[in-house]
Amino acid sequence: MNDSRPIRRESATSESDLLACSPVVAALDPIDDPIDETFQTPGKSWIRELWTYLGPAFIASVAYIDPGNFATNIEGGSRFGYRLLWVLLWSNAMAILIQYLSAKLGIVTGLTLPQNCRKHFSRPVVLSLWVAAEISAIATDLAEFLGAALGLYLLFGPALLAHGWTRTETLLGAALVSAVAVFLILALDLAGFQWLERGIMAFVGIIGLCYGFEVLLVHPNWRQAAINTLLPTLDTRNPSSFHQSIYLAVGMLGATVMPHVIYLHSALVQPRLKLLREDSGEVAEPSASGRFRGLAASLRRRYLRFELVDVIVAMNGAWLINSAMIVMAAVAFTRLDAPVTDVEQAYRTLGPLLGPAAATVFAVALLCSGLSSSTVGVMAGQVIIEGFLNIRFSIFLRRLITIIPAILVLGFGLDPLRILILSQVVLSFTLPFALIPLLILTNRTSVMDDFRSASHTRLAGWVSAGVIILLNGVLLGQIAFVH
Repeated sequence: MNDSRPIRRESATSESDLLACSPVVAALDPIDDPIDETFQTPGKSWIRELWTYLGPAFIASVAYIDPGNFATNIEGGSRFGYRLLWVLLWSNAMAILIQYLSAKLGIVTGLTLPQNCRKHFSRPVVLSLWVAAEISAIATDLAEFLGAALGLYLLFGPALLAHGWTRTETLLGAALVSAVAVFLILALDLAGFQWLERGIMAFVGIIGLCYGFEVLLVHPNWRQAAINTLLPTLDTRNPSSFHQSIYLAVGMLGATVMPHVIYLHSALVQPRLKLLREDSGEVAEPSASGRFRGLAASLRRRYLRFELVDVIVAMNGAWLINSAMIVMAAVAFTRLDAPVTDVEQAYRTLGPLLGPAAATVFAVALLCSGLSSSTVGVMAGQVIIEGFLNIRFSIFLRRLITIIPAILVLGFGLDPLRILILSQVVLSFTLPFALIPLLILTNRTSVMDDFRSASHTRLAGWVSAGVIILLNGVLLGQIAFVH
């Protein structure tokens, strides 16, 4: 095969028009090179071919609608109404940029983000980044596993409690069932990576339908929701409210822009890249000169186009689900005498307010979120440890190890919601340790060659990193001086 086939200019125009529909794409690198038909499957339309590329970003998007989001969004909507919706909008914009850059790094280099860190950074830096990544992975596993156990507890716990089980015993039983369920979901990958992708996409679809149903029940004030989505505000009525709104805003940021899927997304694109390289006959990464030419460059440009659409669709879907969580809580819970600050309390409150169906749908969404995001968390943990330490590590062994912290939390009777929210704040603090190496690597010509980030992309990336670090600093100041 060679790259001398005729180029259809009108295809490039139509795709550019499609991608330009999203304002967030303006912050991403433009792909001005014409489309090479070499990698287009004969007889398939562009839309049909796109379907075969959808999947990696949807797996990553699960982390953006995990149980930690339930915890922070419910408390945020219950305490402050629609006020914190703007955090989700800007978090989503940053998520689109960050996830695309992660996928881009994986597509261009053929290596994951941890593998690139090990290749291009010194050993002390690599070990430091690995420790931070493991902390984020542990916090993620804890939140997501607890969420799945809580979902099962809410659905089936009353029947077990009626038969003499204690609450702790019921939660531990739910945790063990969740562990088995996650093993079964992970086993889908044995049949092929697309089986696992479609399974995760089904979970995302169920969560979206559940919250679409909840929003229809509460009849929100769409005008007020739109205003608070576009206008950043915090609760300044008193120092305590201001601190609480900052704490929840940072928690929502940590729950929305997740460090572990920054590592994971660069790995999720590898199976398709491998297939494309095999089909095209590409046997090496860059040429001897270190530069991508011909088929290698055309292949990556085409894949990047499809992955950009994948990221935009998946991340915006997750944003809508997150917004629906806050809207539902803002309408259903703000009129109560006290804010709802517990997932179980939210479930118990929804029944009398909106009917038993609303409570059941809420629990189903929480269960699907916990199971799918726990699966994604295990996948990310495997990518982290294998990439940074250059070792082989069984994904099933990783699942067994990460069960331990959640079992301890449940066994000691700690408040799951408080642990969920705390875990999201921890994730926000570990986020720069994933984001900054990603920005450094994608900005280097020695790593990315002609695919190096454009100047406006570099600016957007560093502004995002700066905002995250600033918010963390404000939160630390509030914790230190207010309390």
